[in-house]
This record gives sequence, C-alpha cells and structure tokens, in this order.
Amino acid sequence: MRELTINLNLKAETPLYEQIYHYIKQDIQDQKILAGEKLPSSRALSRYLEVSRSTVDLAYGQLLSEGYVESIPCKGYYACQIEGLYHLKTGADRGESEPKTEEKRWKYDFTPNGIDLDGFPYGVWRKVTRNVLLDDRKELFQLGDPKGEWELRETISRYLHQARGVNCRPEQVVLGAGNDYLMMLIAAILGKRKLAMESPTYKHAYGIFEKMGFELCTVPVDASGMRVDELTASGADVAYVMPSHQYPLGIVMPIKRRLELLKWAAEKEDRYLIEDDYDSEFRYRGKPIPALQGADQAGKVIYIGTFSKSIAPAIRISYLVLPEQLLATCEPELQRFSSTVSRIDQMILNSFIKEGHYERHLNRMRAIYGHKQESLVGELKKLSDICSIRGEDAGVHLLLEFRNGLTEAELIRRAEAESIRVYPLSEYSIDATAPGRRPTILLGYATMTEKELREAAERLAEVWR
Repeated sequence: MRELTINLNLKAETPLYEQIYHYIKQDIQDQKILAGEKLPSSRALSRYLEVSRSTVDLAYGQLLSEGYVESIPCKGYYACQIEGLYHLKTGADRGESEPKTEEKRWKYDFTPNGIDLDGFPYGVWRKVTRNVLLDDRKELFQLGDPKGEWELRETISRYLHQARGVNCRPEQVVLGAGNDYLMMLIAAILGKRKLAMESPTYKHAYGIFEKMGFELCTVPVDASGMRVDELTASGADVAYVMPSHQYPLGIVMPIKRRLELLKWAAEKEDRYLIEDDYDSEFRYRGKPIPALQGADQAGKVIYIGTFSKSIAPAIRISYLVLPEQLLATCEPELQRFSSTVSRIDQMILNSFIKEGHYERHLNRMRAIYGHKQESLVGELKKLSDICSIRGEDAGVHLLLEFRNGLTEAELIRRAEAESIRVYPLSEYSIDATAPGRRPTILLGYATMTEKELREAAERLAEVWR
C-alpha cells in the first residue's frame, strides 16, 4: 500500500479536502503514484493526517469522479492508468540542454494582412456602443434571425447599391462571423461541386473549400485575371474570383473579361461565380470599380464582402448576397443555421453605418493608406533599375517584380538579415509557379507607420542590390 506524506496547511484558504485531492492528483500525474498502486483507506489516511474521515472521503470522491482513482469493493482505492494523458516530461525529455527557439521578432513586417489599428475610431465606436446599450432591449440577448438582423441587412443592401453597384434586396443578404463561415455556408448551399480558383490565389479560401468537399482545380491568369477559355476546359461549374482586386496579384479585372465570365456562368443552369470583394473600398486612382454582381443579369453571382479590412478584423462581420433563384431553393437550408454574429454587434455596426461614421472612417483610411503607399513607393523607386512595382492602384499591398537575377529565396534571406519580413509570391501558388514568372515579393503597408515604411524600404534598397 502506498504511503502518503501530505503537509496540510491549516491556515490556508483552500479547504483541507482540496489540498488532499490536489496532492494525490499531482502525484498520479507525475507518476509518483503508479497505476494500480493501492492508496490508504479513508479511515487510515484521516487518522494519519489528523482530520475527519469525511474530509478524506470528499477528496477521494473528487478523484473518483475525475477518473484518477478507482474503488474496488472490499479492497480499497487504486490509482488509475492515465499515462497517455498526463505524463509530464522530465528535463531530458524536453531537451532542456537545447534552449527552446523563440519566435523570431521582426523589426519591420510587410505583412499583406492586417490594418492600421491606430486609425480605428475608438471614441466613435464607444459612443455608438453606449447608445445601443442605453435602451433596455432584452430581445438583443435572444437568438435572432439566422440570416442576421433585418435592420443591418437593409442598411448593407443600400450601402452596397450606392458604393459597389450591387443590386439586392435585404432578403438576399446573409450575415456571418467572417468569410470562413460564409464559405462553409456556400458549401452547404451548393453541395459538392467542381470549383475553379486562380493560381496564385487566397490559399486560406482554397483550404476551406477543400475541407468542405469541393473538387478543386486551378485556372491560369493573365493580365486581365482568370482565363475563361481555361476555365471552360477545366470542367468546373463554380469559379471563385476577386475581380475588383485579385489577391495577391492586385489585378483589376476589365469589363470585357467580366462579361466573358458572366457569359460562361449563364451558359449552364448549375454554374455560379463566387465574387470575393474583400478590400474594394481602398482604391487610390479613379473611382471604385463596380462589383461583378451589378452586371449579372442571370442571377449567377454569389457575392461575399467583409468589414474586416475596412473597420477591423475583430469585428467579425461579413455578408453574403445570394442570387434570387438560389435564395428561393436554399432558404430552408439557411434556417438550419443559427446566426454566428452577436445581435448587439450587428446593431452597433448598423448605427455606425447609418449615422455616417463608416463613410467618414473610409475616407480617412483611404487618405492614411494613400500617404503610406506614397512614402513606400517613393523609397522603392530607387530600385526601379532592378524591379518594377505593380498593384499600387488599390488594396493595401503592392508587388515588386525583380529582374536582377536574384531568386525569391535570396531576396527573402537578404531582407531577413536586416530583420525585415517580406512575402514571396510563390507562397500563394497552389500548383507550380507559372513558367516565365519573375521572382516577385509582396509588401503590405497597412500595419507600419510612414516612418517605418521609409526606413525598411531604404534598407531593402541597399541589400537587394
């Protein structure tokens, strides 16, 4: 029988039975008490510890309920086998002789993901939140419409018509907590189809569609975006495109190619286009390009938009606009899903848009990102003899295409030596990099200050030569 040496602290706030429970539990986890070892009886342990038997019974009862010990009638308590769950590694097991490598800290990070958090309108958001919560609206704490609050869907439909040329009724708008959820919802609505994506593309979306059971294929792109002849040859019946600002290439799809895609979708009843309009709000030259959905006469475009780029990623409110004919067939399917966005957050966003704060915020952020881009491009022009700049008309990242013989790996290595993180275009390719494509680096500029952008670009100009 196992002897237990437990030092109880009679002055501690922790109850005595908990102290006994924690001691025995820890010894079992540390394998100081081995599986199958017999523990003292509650009578013997209470006598040894000079506590009441009921105190020991409480400790043993907790250990029994959690599965650390088992009680065998007429025999007593025995430690259970839990090695696979709770074996704590020794110093040698952890390799303590080799210090753990910490995640590298970058002085400058040109991530194409993220926003300028300093530009978030904290004061306005607090005020709107306070106003929404002033009224005792108990219904906001109940589950709402699976498609989202009617008021916000109505506001979004008006905004999309005005700002993006999207034609829709509030009934067609479905709200969700981020694009990931909406992509899963699309998979539930469409069923398993063959889906075509560009390469390079947004690999996160590719991974989600793959997990949702779609048969995926890639279609080459040219200067106008997805090639429709290759799309037709692929045999796909759904195509995922980003016509307003292709990620990561930054291509803005011209009207001729858009009409070709719409014609392709209209040729067969079960064909659809998924239009991801993730950052269309940020365009610096000319007016924003109208959405592909606005030119759709056959009801073939499933439109996805988000507030993650324009407001903040943590807002987690995205929206789906379904074609009328698809909505009619999938309405019962939609009712199976509960809304994934807090009703309170929906009403805050609704007020934020309706009161004009969203438009003012967008105008301000366009100016901020525009100045950042100018600062970055001003420094990168020093490299104009060895690379060309692309994709600066929209979005919050641009591309550098090199012609000085350096590979993407070498360009990254030289930047890393200066503690600067940059991103190779090859990371976004689903299949092999397109033949003849020059080494290309992505530089996002949303998360850094203008000063940091100039400093980092100045260093890159030196090491990349």
